[in-house]
Amino acid sequence: MAKVLFAGESWSSYSINVKGFNAYNIGGYGEGGKPLIDALQSEGHEVTYLRNHEAIEQFPRTVEELKEYDVVVFSDMGADTLLLPPAVLLDGQVRPNPLVSVREFVRQGGGFLMVGGYMSFSGFEGRAHYKNTALAEVLPVELLGYDDRVERPEGCTPQVVSAHPILEGIPAEWPLFLGYNRIAAKPGAQVLLQVDNDSFLTVGNYGQGRVAAFASDCSPHWGTVQFTDWEYYPKFWGQLIKWLAGK
Repeated sequence: MAKVLFAGESWSSYSINVKGFNAYNIGGYGEGGKPLIDALQSEGHEVTYLRNHEAIEQFPRTVEELKEYDVVVFSDMGADTLLLPPAVLLDGQVRPNPLVSVREFVRQGGGFLMVGGYMSFSGFEGRAHYKNTALAEVLPVELLGYDDRVERPEGCTPQVVSAHPILEGIPAEWPLFLGYNRIAAKPGAQVLLQVDNDSFLTVGNYGQGRVAAFASDCSPHWGTVQFTDWEYYPKFWGQLIKWLAGK
């Protein structure tokens, strides 16, 4: 089917635990990409996974390298992860801008998907920082540039508002989500799912390529267990990637 480069969905954590007079430190590491990766592979797609800390150095920085793939997916990975490798941030050296390369990859016929999260679109306190990058031009949605999170602990359900091959064979009744990034469709883009008046799944074209913005998580916390365990979870992601790849 399609060759997918999936970047993001990992984190390291460090906490100080205080118990009375005693305190101790705990370090941790987690990944949230497994449900989506498993789903895509079950649908026949080939996935290369770059965790956030790996993407800093290993993400392709040229169009030629990106052309090894049909679709590039970003999920919960801030722009600075790709813009500020040590050679740039610490050594003041010039390096190719991978977000410009992604833009050209899509312009020449590649597919691109951004999945929501605290470090997607504008993100938590605006720290995802995509508004002032080349990807803002590529995405089918407008970015706020400041904290765009909509937290819905009571749950919210996206509504289907347009028919599309991506949604073929998928019920109109979707599982609950616990939040999403607030984004708005650009003129000419097509909204397939929305919550209230907010775009939830938006698709469009850029140059010869296809692009999509999914405003919520592919895994917890915004993506509920009801979503990741949903019978149609693999089919949805599989068809989305298939469409982005132009297959």
